[in-house]
Amino acid sequence: MKIDKSVSVVTGGARGLGLNIAANLSARGSHVIIFDRNQDDLSKLPGSLIGKYVDVTQPEMVKQAVIEIVEEYGEINILVNNAGVIYNEPFVNLYNSESIIHSYSRFSDTVKANLDTVFITTSAVVEQMVLKRTKGVIINMSSISSCGNEGQIAYSSAKAAVNALTVTLSKELGRWGIRCNAVAPGFIDTESTNKFVSESNLKHIKSNTPLNRLGSSDEVSSSVCALIENDFINGVILKVDGGLRF
Repeated sequence: MKIDKSVSVVTGGARGLGLNIAANLSARGSHVIIFDRNQDDLSKLPGSLIGKYVDVTQPEMVKQAVIEIVEEYGEINILVNNAGVIYNEPFVNLYNSESIIHSYSRFSDTVKANLDTVFITTSAVVEQMVLKRTKGVIINMSSISSCGNEGQIAYSSAKAAVNALTVTLSKELGRWGIRCNAVAPGFIDTESTNKFVSESNLKHIKSNTPLNRLGSSDEVSSSVCALIENDFINGVILKVDGGLRF
């Protein structure tokens, strides 16, 4: 699919990696609409990007926002499901005074933020694609943690489910001319990585990555664009991790 003159929706795109992906799509000629619930970040978007306040955990809000976009632009061609949160907590923690076992509520919240949001937004966009007979591309942001990362049972489980959802959708939606792929970044030099990963762990990660460094946001964004532009790639989980394996 040609990115030029397309209409794209990027969830969680008002900052960080999502913003980089949105900016790359815009630079290639796409009309990009960002769904985010951070009003402050939305207010700081460059003029080339359109921001909409949307909580992607709320199905009716998402559906209405998608309908509004289709009414204004005629169709949606590309969806990048980037919204999500990183959460770290061991399954057993003897030093936790509340409970030594991982909190169910935090497990549920993490899965909702990383998995349910993909289902909710994809459902709303695909409905319009099918009704409008629009051929499209869905890109889901997965993670290297989808293979199972110690200390991230909730996050890893959610991202593993995103991979399964991606492959299943690729099989079901292909008949409608809609492709679905995922990008699974390794450790990328972003604000969230530096916030949630300690300096000592980052040093360990770099030393165990064959390329001996963190990835860049541009390298992830270019992978997203490559999956969009190649019309015969479908149902792929593309690892962008420098060769790191847990």
